[in-house]
Formats: sequence, structure tokens, C-alpha cells
Amino acid sequence: MRDMLHDYTTVSADSVRSETDEALAAADALVAGAVSSAGSPTFEATLLPLELAGAELVRAYGRAGFMGQVHPDAEVRDAGNDAEERINKWRVALVFRDDLYRAVRAFADTEDSAGLEGERARLLDHWLRDFRRAGHELSSEDRAELERLRTRLVEVEVAFQRNINEFRDGVDVTREQLAGLPDDYIERLSLGEREGTYRVTLDYPEVNPFLEQAHDRDLRRQLFMKNWNKALVANRPLLDEALDLRRRVAALLGEPTWAHHAMELKMARSPERVLAFYDELLPTLEERVRAELDALAERLHADGHDGPISAWDWRYYDEAVRRSEYGVDQNRISEYFPLGPVMDGMFAITGEVLGLEYRAVDDAQAWHGSVRLYEIIDRASDESIAHFYADLHPRDGKYGHAAAFSLIVGHRGADGSWVAPVSAIVANFTPPSGDRPALLKHAEVQTLFHEFGHILHMSLTRAEFARFGGAETEWDFVEAPSQIMEHWTWEPSVLERFARHHASGEPIPTDLVDQMLRSRWFNVAIRIGVQAFYGGIDLAVHAEPEAPDVDAALRRTYAVTGMPYPEGTFFLAGFGHLLGGYDAGYYGYLWAQVIGDDMFGRFAREGVLSGSVGAEYRREILEPNGSRDAEELVRAFLGRDPTNEEFLRLRGMG
Repeated sequence: MRDMLHDYTTVSADSVRSETDEALAAADALVAGAVSSAGSPTFEATLLPLELAGAELVRAYGRAGFMGQVHPDAEVRDAGNDAEERINKWRVALVFRDDLYRAVRAFADTEDSAGLEGERARLLDHWLRDFRRAGHELSSEDRAELERLRTRLVEVEVAFQRNINEFRDGVDVTREQLAGLPDDYIERLSLGEREGTYRVTLDYPEVNPFLEQAHDRDLRRQLFMKNWNKALVANRPLLDEALDLRRRVAALLGEPTWAHHAMELKMARSPERVLAFYDELLPTLEERVRAELDALAERLHADGHDGPISAWDWRYYDEAVRRSEYGVDQNRISEYFPLGPVMDGMFAITGEVLGLEYRAVDDAQAWHGSVRLYEIIDRASDESIAHFYADLHPRDGKYGHAAAFSLIVGHRGADGSWVAPVSAIVANFTPPSGDRPALLKHAEVQTLFHEFGHILHMSLTRAEFARFGGAETEWDFVEAPSQIMEHWTWEPSVLERFARHHASGEPIPTDLVDQMLRSRWFNVAIRIGVQAFYGGIDLAVHAEPEAPDVDAALRRTYAVTGMPYPEGTFFLAGFGHLLGGYDAGYYGYLWAQVIGDDMFGRFAREGVLSGSVGAEYRREILEPNGSRDAEELVRAFLGRDPTNEEFLRLRGMG
């Protein structure tokens, strides 16, 4: 299978362009074959080529478009962004083709199509749905306008993310102004422009610890404000344009709002159901949010500051209370989470639960020397299942958050053989410093496990068609197989297997684990409130038929946090999710967390590392991927519909 992997060391701007050209040509040829079947349509002649074309484009993205997110050469990144735009435009244009619609419609009208079952019937339904959403029931003029709008939307989305990735800002501070931050953090900082200063950037391994630990309140405020105004000049007009394009698309298709249009593809189905979900959960938070903020405000006032807790305060005082009252010092904890052993522990745990083995590939031939490559093996059969790359530390121009990317989607190839998936974790964890290895904050350990949940979803898929692999389930469920993973990072019996001091090798002390556990749900209502704000503002700008007052919507939805709105900011300009696939879907993080908690409840009851529950979880959730409705998968695993009871119980609100 090693020969299926791409040699990324040979990538250039020219190779990115040629890979894209070749893939689009191959996809065009496959689609032409499907179109030519209109006279005698069959599943194999009409629908199968379309799925193979989709797989071809995922491969092209992995070799070309993905380079826009990770390659160290700016010229290659630019070519990668262009490639992503071309690929996405091709996808948009495909479902607008009249000749292709006629071919698929001709097959749908045959007796053979009526006999389709399972994944094949689902595939036809999805293609017919795609054509309907592309306006094939509209006039030719309206359909042409719809295609123009969707094509422009792709351009805007790519430009928006590029601006975030390339944006650079920060604050220059003296050594004295870094009071509260550990020496290893300071050692990793680059020098500032003024002599004797350090540069704190907006990369999250720098901005997050600063907001959590820097004693200088004014500097915390300055850095927070810069972070919430990220890419403002370039991206605010793009956001306004994207929202307008989406409203016009929804109107052409007869939908009340973009949220109604987008949620047809999600578990929720409608914004009304999401609002009902929030209405059920959020009232339980209000009183607790106020109590948590009042307690933090006592600390603020004791430090000589007036007024309420602000956005640049709560994480600092949250961290301070964790240290003083719970004995939780993230810097001390990180000493027990060197990256290498954490990865080994994650492999051992998921291997035991899901029946897997992992092997490091010596010559990764990756896009950067720090990237590692791993092979995933099925323990029972010793079969090679998949490969994945791990690109875990920050560098200039790289994707700025943490995500998993599908580079080759698992599917059944043209000859009937299985094409194994390839994927990548991209993150920006604390890097090594001097003779110290990369020491992860516990929050980074959670993020690693979370993103690895996506990798497992992509890697273990057994869906026949590319459309249903690559974690291609409903977008408000896709986080659940990752949310569930985070629970293992809190289990004492799990932590004792891999949490070792980076220098002495001593296991993490029991009292330190106890302190972590006692503090786990400290200020949980504030955190849920912040998460609800992200989902709330996403709904506010997408669930209105007319152009909303976005600034007013920000202030209105931020109220759920209980804190005053940070005036002088425009957070949405740097909110990449809004134009990165989570539009009218960011609620899915909280929605999926509720479901993930419910599913983890089975492990909690039957055995945290139960291989039998793990085998069922793999069979019922991960392997089907998007080949069945998410609600059906969850029902099969739980034996009932999901509820929010486990989520509330864990957080002391049940």
C-alpha cells in the first residue's frame, strides 16, 4: 500500500497545477461516460462513474489543494489555494449540468433503480437531492443565476480562509510584561521589533497561554482585541458578500433562509429544531453562569480592578482558581504529557478498544520535515487499513487551528478492489524547545484525541462509495465520534498508562490526577455559554430572510456568556468555520457533544476500555460512516434515541 502514497517532497507550484489539471480531466472523462449512458442507463454506467469522479477529486485535493493549508513555500500554498478553488468550482458546476441530470433522471425512472437497496438506494436519493438543490426544477434563467451565485461563493470562501491563514499580528512585550508565564513559553517566542522585547503572535500556542496566565490585564486585553479583529479589513466585506450570496441562493430555491437550506443535509433538518435544542439546554445555564462569573469577579476586584469579568479576564481567573483552589497548574501537568508518549498511549488505547495496531513509517516523504506518517493495521486480520500524517506544530502560513483532512477517501474502486483511505491531522501544538520535547497542555491532549477521532472515522470507513466515506456523515453528527474521544483523556486508568514525566519517566501522581478531575467541570457553564455563543451567532446571521444587523446580532448572542460584549471587535472576520463548512451548522459542536456523551455512557457503564463495546462502536458508528442516517446509527449503538441526560449529569446539571 506504500506505493499508494504521494511523495510530497517533490511538490512544487507547477506540480500542484498539473495534479489538478490531470484530476479534473480524469473526472471530466468519468462524467462524460455517465452522460453517454442516458440511452441505456444502469447503476454501473451512470452513478458509479460519478462516485469515482468524486474520489478522484479528493485525491487531487490531497495532492494539490491541501498544500494551501500546510506547505512551507508561499508560492506552493498560493497554488494550493487556487487548486482548492478550482476543485470546489468543478463540484459546484457538476450538479448544474442538464445532460448529467437527464442521465441520472433516466436511470431513476428505470425498473432497476426501483430495486436498489441499502447504500446504493441512498446514493441515488442523494444525487437526486443534489440536482433538486441545484435548481433543476427552476427555470433555465434561475438555474444559471443559482450556479453563478454558488461559484462566486466558492471564491469568497477560499479567499476568506486564505486571509485568516496568512494574517499576522501580535504584541511586542518586555520580559517583565510576561510575568505569570513559564520560562519554556518565553523561550519559544521570537524576538520583537523593539530591542529587548518578545513577540506574542495570534498563533494559538502563544495567544491561549497568554490569555490564561499573563498577569498584565491591559496586555491581555490588547492581544484579545487583536485576535478578535483578525483579518478584519480583508474579511468583513467577504463575509457580507457571502451572507448575501447565501440568502439569494436560499430565496431562489424557495427556502425561507440559508439555515433552512443548509440544515436539510443535517440531523436537525431545520433551525426550529436547533432553537428548541438550545431552549432545552440553555435555561439551565443562566443562573450557573452568573454564579461562576461572580466568583471570578471577586478575584478581579481583589486584584484592584473594577467592573465585571470581561472576555480577556475569565480564562485568566479560571486558571488562577484552578491553581490556588484545586492545585491544578497546567505547566506542571504538561511535564507529564510529552507528545511522543501521548501519541503512543493514544494508539495503545484505541488499539485495545477498536482492535487496531499502528506502525510508524520511517520515510514519510511529507511536505515538511516535522510531519510523521503512520499506518493503521486491523489487529485481527493484520490487514493494512489506512495511513495518516501528523503535522502537529505551528509555522508561518500554516492552517491556524486543528483539523483532520481527507487526502484519499476509502471507497470501492472501478475494478471492485478497496481503495484504502489516507488522511492528516493538522494542528498547532506546543513545539519542542531546546532539549525539552513538545510538552502538551492537557487541553492540547484533548484536542489531539478529538482530531484523532476524525482520523479513525475516515480510516475505518467501509462505505462502498466515496460520497459516504471520509467522515461524510451529517455535519451536526460528524463531531460526535471525536467528542467521545475526549473522555478517555480524563480517565485515571487511561492516564496512568501513558502520562509520564518527560525527564524522570515517573507516572503522573495520583493526587495531580485527582486535582484535574475535581476541576474538570469548574466554570463549565461559562464554557458552554461561549460555545453556545458561537452557534448562536452562526444561526443569527443565517436564519434571517433579510440582511441582519451583524454587529447587533453579535451583541445579542454574546449575552449567553454573561459577559459584556467586547466593544471595538468583529470576531466573525476571523471565524473560519463560518465560511469553512460549518455555516448554519456550528451548533453541531454542542449537539454532537451531547450525543458523544450519551454514547460514551455505554463505555462508562460497561467498561471504559471494553473491546466488546468498542467492536460494536466500530461496527455501528465508524464503519458505516455516511452510508446510513446518523440517527439510525446512534439508535443502533445506544438501543434508543439519544438524549441530553448524560451531558447534563456529567456537568452536575442533570
